[in-house]
Amino acid sequence: MSLAGIADANRSRTAHEFVRATLRKAILDGSLPGGTRLVQTGVASELGVSTTPVREALRDLATEGLVFFDPHRGAVVRTLDINEVREIYELRATLEPLMVRRVIDRISPATLERAEALIAAMDDERRPSDWVGLNSEFHGLLTEVDDGSRLADILAKLRDSASVYISLSLDAREQQMPEANDEHRQLVKAYRAGDVEKAIGITLTHFNATLAAIEEAHRSGAI
Repeated sequence: MSLAGIADANRSRTAHEFVRATLRKAILDGSLPGGTRLVQTGVASELGVSTTPVREALRDLATEGLVFFDPHRGAVVRTLDINEVREIYELRATLEPLMVRRVIDRISPATLERAEALIAAMDDERRPSDWVGLNSEFHGLLTEVDDGSRLADILAKLRDSASVYISLSLDAREQQMPEANDEHRQLVKAYRAGDVEKAIGITLTHFNATLAAIEEAHRSGAI
């Protein structure tokens, strides 16, 4: 398949960001399935860039858990593992309440307004891979006040690792996006009210619903 055909349209960003966004989108929407080799020279040729930004982008995607480096095959798109995603959500459900308690009294009204703007964008988004990007940005925004902490770093990596599973599950269950958007709205209300226990409860319900959708997609053969 041609990467040029799905290349991210925003070329105002750096070559590194452009390549990373294009490859990430292709992995999340299934255009580059698990096991696909990503040859640096081939990717560079298709996207009209040098190999340096491709190498940097692949390194970033490996950190996100979307790509791994095989000593014999080079960069390869990771094959999905349902047991891995269950562990990811077990860890998120354990650690996210700690983050809520840590940040809820420090999050600013301006940040919550940005979160609401992201929800509005998700309401209008119909492409799963793009919705997943907004979803990840939304959850990252709620931890922004604690950026730089070990906990924030761990949660960011877990969100990145979950992204590809979420994207593929959306194709199997189209009502998941509007349901998740409603949960996002409830979560912002809880943050505005400073209600720690409600925010934690909504977060855990949200994670459980997402994992259930992923498992449903797995049973149907979509993942």
